Amino acid sequence: MDGNRPGWRQCLLGGAVFAVCMVGTTLPTPLYSLYQNKFGFSELMVTVVYAVYAFGVIGVLLLAGNASDAVGRRPVLLAGLGFSALSAVCFLSADGLTWLYAGRLMSGLSAGLFTGAATVYVLELAPHGGAARATFVATAVNMGGLGCGPLLAGVLAQYADWPLYLPFAVHLVLVAGSAVVLLRLPETVRERRPLSTVRPQRPAVPPQVRAVFGPAAIASFVGFALFGVFTAVSPTFLEESLNVDNHAVSGLVVAVGFFASVAGQLLVGRVGVGRSLPLGCAALFVALALLAGALRWDLLSLVVASALVAGVGQGLAFRGALSAVAEASPPDQRAAVISTLFVVAYAGISVPVIGVGVLAGPIGLEDAGLVFIACMAVLVTSAAAYLLRRPVRVST
Repeated sequence: MDGNRPGWRQCLLGGAVFAVCMVGTTLPTPLYSLYQNKFGFSELMVTVVYAVYAFGVIGVLLLAGNASDAVGRRPVLLAGLGFSALSAVCFLSADGLTWLYAGRLMSGLSAGLFTGAATVYVLELAPHGGAARATFVATAVNMGGLGCGPLLAGVLAQYADWPLYLPFAVHLVLVAGSAVVLLRLPETVRERRPLSTVRPQRPAVPPQVRAVFGPAAIASFVGFALFGVFTAVSPTFLEESLNVDNHAVSGLVVAVGFFASVAGQLLVGRVGVGRSLPLGCAALFVALALLAGALRWDLLSLVVASALVAGVGQGLAFRGALSAVAEASPPDQRAAVISTLFVVAYAGISVPVIGVGVLAGPIGLEDAGLVFIACMAVLVTSAAAYLLRRPVRVST
């Protein structure tokens, strides 16, 4: 164990850098109501601002998702930290909606660069034989970082001065420290190639993968869509319908979902990949029902319960989906298939959220949320029914 200590220290430091980047992607979540009051834009604009992030992630995944295989992990991750810093600068400079769009786009570019490269980097830094533990480190710091963002911003906005500035100033300091740490970590790509050799990755699902990919993609879409709605509109719902104007509470409610996702991913090791997908779908359906109850009766307890169950369901479903799709994919097409799954997942963050924003104007936020819940319930029920008829089989 002592001989492995330097390797695990590097693995954890790489994970800490990953977490700092992901913190920046959710940092504005509890602050959107403050921006609304300051700049006077509608709920639709809140959802569009949020969705711009997902478009940035998808664009990078498709255009440069494999860049770190060519130029090395550290240059790509340093570029990701650069975009994360630019995002913070945009929010610090914000005097209108355009700056918020720019900040979210920069944040999406940073997350797109980190999503694949940092996950692989954490695995490569781990000692030999530690792949399973390193995989959990990578997934935990990803979701944990996403959860810490709204919690940090909410606490600072509620209990410190300069609520629209201090969270981003703190994040800039964290990004600077992460860059120093990253420069001290080793490069794990031995044979590097010029950036000009990087080619866009076309979404690909080979015929033999489609039976597994369909339900896995639907479950991933619904799980990420729930997270998208929680992060984009739940602070507004808490303030307008439940009279909860404490930004720390708003941030905590969103953070609960991301932290619960880590617990859901841990459960996959106990229940197995084959059962984690249908169990994840079942949990997501329960979360949708709880959210419908929260909207119908304006109960904070049901909002928190929905976030908790949605997180566990998303963790079960997404880690199960990744494992099942990777197992079914041919080795020479595995990266392309997994990238396609990520594209579907991040589409879940953006498209339904914009739909909620569009409907919120004519029918109100609560009814728009109920329409969203009905659509997502149909999708996740279809995926669960398919999985019960044709269970996913993964070798152990």
